[in-house]
Amino acid sequence: MIPHFSERGIILAPHGRDAAIAGSILTDAGLRSTIAASLRDMVGELERGAGFALLTEEGLRTVNLNPLALWLDAQPEWSDFPFVLLTQKGGGLERNPAAKRFLDMLGNVTFLERPFHPTTLVSLVQSALRGRRRQYEARARLEELHRGADRYRSLFESIDAGFCIIDMVFDANGSPIDYRFVEANPAFERQTGLQGAVGQSMRTMVPGHEQHWFDVYGAVAQNGERVRFEQHAEALGNIWYDVYAFRVGDPNARRVAILFNDISDRRQMELALRESEERLRRLNETLEERVVERTQALELAQEALRQSQKLEAMGQLTGGVAHDFNNLLTPIVGSLDLLLRRGIGTDRERKLIEGAVQSADRARTLVQRLLAFARRQPLQATAINISDLIENLFDLVASTCGPRIKVAIDVADALPPAKADANQIEMALLNLAVNARDAMPDGGALTICAALDQVKADNPARLRPGVYVRLSVIDTGSGMDADTIAKAVEPFFTTKGVGQGTGLGLSMVHGLAAQLGGGLFIDSLVGRGTRIDLWLPATDACPEQAPAPMEIDCAQRDCGVALVVDDEDLVRASTAHMLSELGYTVVEAHSGEEALRMLCISNEIDLLVTDHLMPGITGTDLATQLRESRPGMRVLVVSGYAEGKGISPDLPRLTKPFKQSDLANCLAQL
Repeated sequence: MIPHFSERGIILAPHGRDAAIAGSILTDAGLRSTIAASLRDMVGELERGAGFALLTEEGLRTVNLNPLALWLDAQPEWSDFPFVLLTQKGGGLERNPAAKRFLDMLGNVTFLERPFHPTTLVSLVQSALRGRRRQYEARARLEELHRGADRYRSLFESIDAGFCIIDMVFDANGSPIDYRFVEANPAFERQTGLQGAVGQSMRTMVPGHEQHWFDVYGAVAQNGERVRFEQHAEALGNIWYDVYAFRVGDPNARRVAILFNDISDRRQMELALRESEERLRRLNETLEERVVERTQALELAQEALRQSQKLEAMGQLTGGVAHDFNNLLTPIVGSLDLLLRRGIGTDRERKLIEGAVQSADRARTLVQRLLAFARRQPLQATAINISDLIENLFDLVASTCGPRIKVAIDVADALPPAKADANQIEMALLNLAVNARDAMPDGGALTICAALDQVKADNPARLRPGVYVRLSVIDTGSGMDADTIAKAVEPFFTTKGVGQGTGLGLSMVHGLAAQLGGGLFIDSLVGRGTRIDLWLPATDACPEQAPAPMEIDCAQRDCGVALVVDDEDLVRASTAHMLSELGYTVVEAHSGEEALRMLCISNEIDLLVTDHLMPGITGTDLATQLRESRPGMRVLVVSGYAEGKGISPDLPRLTKPFKQSDLANCLAQL
């Protein structure tokens, strides 16, 4: 980024002389700006570098906002790009509900209603620039943090934002009643005035703290949703905070990390602005009502598009995070496996190691479910054991529904295998369980059943006659009327409030059933509960059994020379150590280009073990070139995605994280 671009403003005001006037005001104030002719030009300028953007509401109303949304989604983690939006009606959400869609998309946006005084515009822009400079400072510190975990504490101690980690304390009914501080940085003390917080509970330190803070953090701890909000804390001196909270660590630990800033000054300025806007609002009430009426239909369509874009962005983010977690888990799983196999330590220490191995395996399972949610795993219909699937899913469904809902399973004996994709069926059952939970806000009963069903012609699900395994999710909730049932599987149809559902859950389950050659049927009565039946074709094939772990002989022997290629140092070192124990002489390369140079000058390499996704030459490209030049060499591609994304089907591959036995099995198959 060119240095002087980092603080310039980008102006998008395609109608009238707004752009020229705004540019002139900023220039008189000593602020640099660039005028963009269109939204696409503005996105191009943002990519070159900018400190803020000045937009007009009418400039966004009729154009395709997708390029801007994609640019915002692609922002690095430190960036929360500031916008100043000039509106023709009430500036805040209190008086301008239509502005919510701009707030949802732009995020860090300040509204300024026209007409306005030039001093007000300059003040808001300078405030946005100050916030952007703090982001640049955060970027510098984050970049430093990424160079090594040992720099974490330095960042933790030095950032201006308050940061703390808390453990939630719940009562017998699962309601949050207190939280205990686990960590807190110096900025936490400066912004709250609380000293010596670590190890203390909030009820002890601030007896009058408002209950809504406990409710918000309790919801984050229980459902894992990340939240950002602005709220005041009267018990701390009526301070306003901009808060970002997210769950960390083991979900069962219910630990929440909180990043916050004191925004009391900004809120006071906004209050003064609102008082001025209130006087202008009275002059524009009639115009505002007409605008709201004309834009209602458009907003409904845009809300559906926004929900779809949000879901896609969430899927991309989840898939990327899961891939990174697989890279992090690989050396952890390998090292714990080595310690366990060598029998290191006392009996108690070995039990601790076994517990760590179990936790790592649970983390691997969680990553696979994240990938399934992100739709990074293709539909792979195989013979699956429905009884085992439901039993393995029971604990997750029970914890998702909460203590007020009694969860039970009723699985018939001797069920034949069903032809389906296990990951997708798990996600479908979870979707149905979540819908059932939401239909029982005061508690109830949820039953998951599985039975053999000989389907005949003229059945309610319009299935082909044959043998099916019928999955049923039955609740005692509020139920649905006939009109709601008729629309239930339509995309984006939902009976939940705004922001509480995408309207895609049942439509995804319905589409999955159809894709597998099955069907879905809803039976419900208002006030009597709902039963959803999901039919899956039965099959005579036997479910695939997981291969038994290979007994590893670590006696020293000469298996040849193995070249390990991976751009992650820890993963490369872990893989190299496993191969050394299996009897290989190991050489390492940190990139595909370095591996090619080593292969060109040495004919002694017998085995190539390469990561798939690397900067420059990927593992698949490297393996393909090697097959042409040395067709007899053994090749194994390692991938952080569970489905081996982008790997040729004929290439042997191994999924991260893996143990030495997994690696040995793959090498034996080679």
